[in-house]
Amino acid sequence: MSWFRALRQTARSGLVVQRKPLEPLIALRGAVGLAITIGVSLWALGPEAAASSAFGALQAAIATFQRSWRPRPELALASGTSLAVSTFLGYLTIPHLALFLALLAVWTFAAGLSWAAGPTTGLIASSNVAMMLVTVTLPTSVAQAAAHAVMMIAGGAVQAALIVLFPIRRWGPHRDALADALAAEADYARRLRHDPVAPFDPLPLMEARDAAAVTPRQARRRPAELHGTRGLAERIRPVLASLADPALGVPPEGRARDRVRELLAAAATVLDAAAHAVRHGTPVTLPAPATAALRTPDTGSILTGPPQRAATRLARLLADVVETAEAEPRRGGRASPAPEPAPHLPRPTLPRLVPVVLRSMRDELRLRHDSPITRHAVRVTAVATTGYLLGTALPLGHGYWAPLTAVMVMRPDFSQTYSRAVARLAGTVLGVAVATAIVQLTHPGVWLSAALAVVSAALLYLVMRMGQFAAQACIGAYVVFLLGMAGEQWTRTGPERVLLTLLGGLLAMLSYAVYPAWETPRLRTRLAEWLAAQGGYAAAVLRHHADPANTSADDIREALLTARAARAAWHAAVARAESEPVRHRGLSRATADDAEEALTQMGRVAMLLEAHLPDHAAPPLPPAARLADALRKATAHGAKAVRDRRVPDWDTVRATLEDPSWTNPPPKPERPAVPDPTPTDPAGEALYVRQAAHLMLACLTELSDALDGNRKAVG
Repeated sequence: MSWFRALRQTARSGLVVQRKPLEPLIALRGAVGLAITIGVSLWALGPEAAASSAFGALQAAIATFQRSWRPRPELALASGTSLAVSTFLGYLTIPHLALFLALLAVWTFAAGLSWAAGPTTGLIASSNVAMMLVTVTLPTSVAQAAAHAVMMIAGGAVQAALIVLFPIRRWGPHRDALADALAAEADYARRLRHDPVAPFDPLPLMEARDAAAVTPRQARRRPAELHGTRGLAERIRPVLASLADPALGVPPEGRARDRVRELLAAAATVLDAAAHAVRHGTPVTLPAPATAALRTPDTGSILTGPPQRAATRLARLLADVVETAEAEPRRGGRASPAPEPAPHLPRPTLPRLVPVVLRSMRDELRLRHDSPITRHAVRVTAVATTGYLLGTALPLGHGYWAPLTAVMVMRPDFSQTYSRAVARLAGTVLGVAVATAIVQLTHPGVWLSAALAVVSAALLYLVMRMGQFAAQACIGAYVVFLLGMAGEQWTRTGPERVLLTLLGGLLAMLSYAVYPAWETPRLRTRLAEWLAAQGGYAAAVLRHHADPANTSADDIREALLTARAARAAWHAAVARAESEPVRHRGLSRATADDAEEALTQMGRVAMLLEAHLPDHAAPPLPPAARLADALRKATAHGAKAVRDRRVPDWDTVRATLEDPSWTNPPPKPERPAVPDPTPTDPAGEALYVRQAAHLMLACLTELSDALDGNRKAVG
């Protein structure tokens, strides 16, 4: 993609106003907290302290809007406290330019590295640096700086207290994540009716798992319906796939296929009902036709073998989903705490999170120039210090607007940095223009300026999820009104902010062109990681077939999670690469699509193999162990070949499949049918595993063919 097309595409994405459901009550709560903070500060300490505390309260509320599964009060307190510390240290050093620049560089570099811990941590850290550039200019003495810092902490505490006293949709994000996972599986079941090998995006399941990790305090208060439903949803997915897949014995058409379609439709209805109940905290209401379809007694006479077992297991799992998703009656809409914490995925508390964040930052530093996070930290530090020097040297006053803009818009990837820069400039111009017109017409005093700032913040909270353009327009108006309350004239605040915002945005965009962190050249690395992870997952499933008595399903689960994470990283990399002005370096778009399809199908076959794991009492299958080792080593060597721009070969896997120790060697059609394995039929079990392995080998061969064709195309 050329630079012109890339810039045009990112500019359009930055100016898009997305349609998102509004949350007026949450926006009102944040605005009330801001109004309380500004009012008390204005009455007790004056306009400058009120402006400082308002920035703290604003940032604390913004932090609670981020996509995080942590308790919202903790986020508000952490945000207000960190801004207070930054402001106080900044004020102590700002009289000395060199010292302040050193502090700014250290603070900005740390904020850039904090993206390694996740977008929520990175955004809060970056926002603190940006707001610190404004708030350090408001105090006039060390005592005032300390008072301003205290008021910022108080602003965060007010927002946290309001969240505790007036909870809105308690556990709402967690409910939405689990409900989205159930709804995604319902959609998958419907698609399987028409396409028996339809793909499934595991991202909703990954989100639900992330949401299921809670702190010890959350575990004691989590609603009962959020405890076990996710685990059942994870087990339903392979059952749905094995029921629909024609390789398991159900022909594409006929009476058995019609029965499978009926079961899939009923499963989709039940999963949708469970998703609705979880999302809204209400009892599950099942339509009678879906219940009747699952209880039809003639299923055993229509389906046999693996499909019949899958149908039985599906009905049992759906019944468990309905039971766990049932919401008990609540008083006042509040979830009653469980008497004892149920088993849960642990999430560290904020104090225990500090060493985790530090380790993540250290790991990124070790990668140096190979790390996009480290490159981002270097870029944002250079731009922030350069922008501050240029803004100070220009005869515009308030030169901090340039570095503030740069810190707020810069992200580790190209598309977000450029789209946010365009959105911030356009939104700032609109917000400043509207606020300036209001100031011209009303000539507001201190209290009216404070009220207008609160209204602007309320609109910000309301439209925050609709895109950067709308949010930046509200922020532009908010800053004009707030600094007007502190005594700044609109003739100085508005025009200079637009010019310096333009300067900061241009510096941010230029820095990425000079010192980029393109995702396109790393596509081969992402593909190699996915290949190795997918091979590890398939090998774990095969090892369970090899020795059912001495293996644990936990190994398969861990391998599956690793494969999912690698798949998500690949998709994110491809999405970022599509908007980069970089020619492909050895991996064309067509090759990427073919390679993705091959690995997706390999994962599907491994999942079908997992859906029919033998019982612990089943006899071992030694050839499967050798096959698992061969597949794991071959995919590891294949991943290295992909990184080195070579075409991987699968001779070791092929040789293992041709080993005479396998009983009843099967034919090798392009799409072989998988026979019915039973615990009492070792030969049938061996035939089943071997045929599945042939399917996986075919997928790996398709991957090699795609890479070989790409190598010939690029010379």
